[in-house]
Amino acid sequence: MARLAQTAGLTDIQQEILSTVRDFVDKEIIPVATELEHRDEYPQQIVDGLKELGLFGLMIPEEYGGLGESLLTYALCVEEIARGWMSVSGIINTHFIVAYMLKQHGTQEQKEHFLPRMAAGDIRGAFSMSEPALGSDVSAITSKAVKDGDEYVLNGQKMWLTNGGTSSLVAVLVRSDEGHPEGTAPHKSMTTFLVEKEPGFGEVRPGLTIPGKIDKMGYKGVDTTELIMDGLRIPADRMLGGVTGRGFYQMMDGVEVGRVNVAARGCGVAQRAFELGVQYAQQRHTFGKPIAQHQAIQFKLAEMATKVEAAHAMMVNAARKKDSGERNDLEAGMAKYLASEYCKEVVEDAFRIHGGYGFSKEYEIERLYREAPMLLIGEGTAEIQKMIIGRRLLEEYRFQG
Repeated sequence: MARLAQTAGLTDIQQEILSTVRDFVDKEIIPVATELEHRDEYPQQIVDGLKELGLFGLMIPEEYGGLGESLLTYALCVEEIARGWMSVSGIINTHFIVAYMLKQHGTQEQKEHFLPRMAAGDIRGAFSMSEPALGSDVSAITSKAVKDGDEYVLNGQKMWLTNGGTSSLVAVLVRSDEGHPEGTAPHKSMTTFLVEKEPGFGEVRPGLTIPGKIDKMGYKGVDTTELIMDGLRIPADRMLGGVTGRGFYQMMDGVEVGRVNVAARGCGVAQRAFELGVQYAQQRHTFGKPIAQHQAIQFKLAEMATKVEAAHAMMVNAARKKDSGERNDLEAGMAKYLASEYCKEVVEDAFRIHGGYGFSKEYEIERLYREAPMLLIGEGTAEIQKMIIGRRLLEEYRFQG
């Protein structure tokens, strides 16, 4: 077993789960990931295998058919999956966030209706906050819900929806001014709706269109889409939690655990890049010896390994903080920021170790080099993480003079 990125204090069950996932990654994902990625092909066979392993219900409580595991267990599984192919971890992540939001904020009827089928993988989740005219400024959303009898009518355009085509349940954040007088803070007049739809593209239900896949530099295989609502009618009982005005807080709770997930993905990609770099350095010869014996390469490997270890430790700390029931936005922000930045740096160093071959699509590092940048912006940019971290530090270290 590799020495890097080990986690102390795991139970026998956690170790067994992780061992099973790692074996699946080594046998079912790594051998086919690059070929599928080059074809931008949805990894249906891999997803079916994860469904059989029960990973779609990993954190869903046992009473709803899930495994009832911790965020730490989930994050460590994501780390392993991202090590094989980051796109697969993205397929699970959005599903997991919606399930988490339902578990934490849904009505009892909503939990009973959705969670058992989500645990089985029969319903796949996606969530939608961003819009074409905004990025991290969630308070500026313009998509709107207007009450009409026992229903709400939704109109607007959403952007960057992971699993937009393959999902069958989307948590959508919109403005809902009902019951909120003019002048109410924007984040207090938002509501999350649970939108059921058919998988696929085009008009997937009356008033709801998924135009098609967005062509991306990396992070291929998984579908990233827009979502257009034009007179979409949603029953009032599909309002998450059954109350208007709580959508922003519900989404931020989901994004908070999502940031731990992105940190885990960064750790997994960085681990794979290190593995590829240290392996190639021992195979490639220059000046009569393996390049791994050159001091310059050893320095690079030392830096890469240290970054992998540091990012993993911060990710584990953030997950354990959340599992303890404590507020973890500071730790999650730090973990996401550090892991994504270190991932980019480790991947680039592995790319440099490969020399000209790293530029060839025949080598796996070329794929990682295109995938790592997504982590710099997913679940909030580095600048957003720094803003969160800075504000929380000022709360914790408030000057009393």
